[in-house]
Amino acid sequence: MSVEYKDYYKILGVSKSADKDAISKAFKKLARKYHPDLNPNDATAEGKFKEANEAYEVLKDPEKRKMYDQLGPNWEQYQQSGGAGFQRPGGFENAHFDFGGGGGEFSDFFETIFGGGGGFSGFSGGGGFGGQQQFRQRPRRGSDSEASYELTLEEAYKGGSKAVTLQEQGVGPDGRPSFQTKTLSVNIPAGIKDGQRIRLAGQGNPGPGGGPAGDLYLKVRLMPHRQFKVRDNNVIYDLPLAPWEAALGATVRVPTLDGAVEMKIPAGTGSGRKLRIPGKGMGCGAKRGDQLVRIMVQVPGVASDEEKELWTKLAGLSDFRPRDN
Repeated sequence: MSVEYKDYYKILGVSKSADKDAISKAFKKLARKYHPDLNPNDATAEGKFKEANEAYEVLKDPEKRKMYDQLGPNWEQYQQSGGAGFQRPGGFENAHFDFGGGGGEFSDFFETIFGGGGGFSGFSGGGGFGGQQQFRQRPRRGSDSEASYELTLEEAYKGGSKAVTLQEQGVGPDGRPSFQTKTLSVNIPAGIKDGQRIRLAGQGNPGPGGGPAGDLYLKVRLMPHRQFKVRDNNVIYDLPLAPWEAALGATVRVPTLDGAVEMKIPAGTGSGRKLRIPGKGMGCGAKRGDQLVRIMVQVPGVASDEEKELWTKLAGLSDFRPRDN
């Protein structure tokens, strides 16, 4: 019986030169679109999900992908010969594989190449496909994975333990691929910055052949804040001042990520000047930044007649000429 060749690259919509990240991204996009849980009683969507899962199963694994790529151009020759005398791909002389499709979840094409459904179960000693010996895949460490993790500025500044809920692809009780939810306890280092990563050992992708799982990296994304901005390790806060506070000096309460503090504003402080509160920025230890308080002198939007009279009197008394400096 002729087995139809499957173009796994075409199924995922990627080129043959696509790297692992591009393959993973393409699969996740298709999985979200065609997952059976999101398309109940839709046989077409279920079929596309199975095809995408099968393609990803092969292309995500370097050894399977290499074997698939080498067999591809010779697929018709291999079928016509029934596997007899077909030269094994180079680089597999001492390999030990058990790709284990099984369970009817993969196509005849997959089973024919990778075993479990009437195809070869290993490499014969004579250089062709066939033989009865079963070769097992050596346990290997699983690949690492990465997820974005959003934090408020306060959470990042203070750090501490947080519960993080993630979705990952797994295998359900019926052997079918499914998305599972897991909750992990994560220790957030105080002062962590945008773009930094938190490593969770052993929480990545499972290892083939029973090998150890890879690591999961949480890439921190700081959420926008209504009061503060972050530049490098420093936190910036804009402090509104009345003209008389800037001219005469004042003591005002200034919010920080660690609570409000009293700050003395020197007399004659101009708009745009930055005052520093040490150690109230991001980072940790000797690398912790500061909070920069940027003075923003504000004027009344509407002045009463009495206020206008006072401003006019002040203008006549003062010899301050800002544009002459």
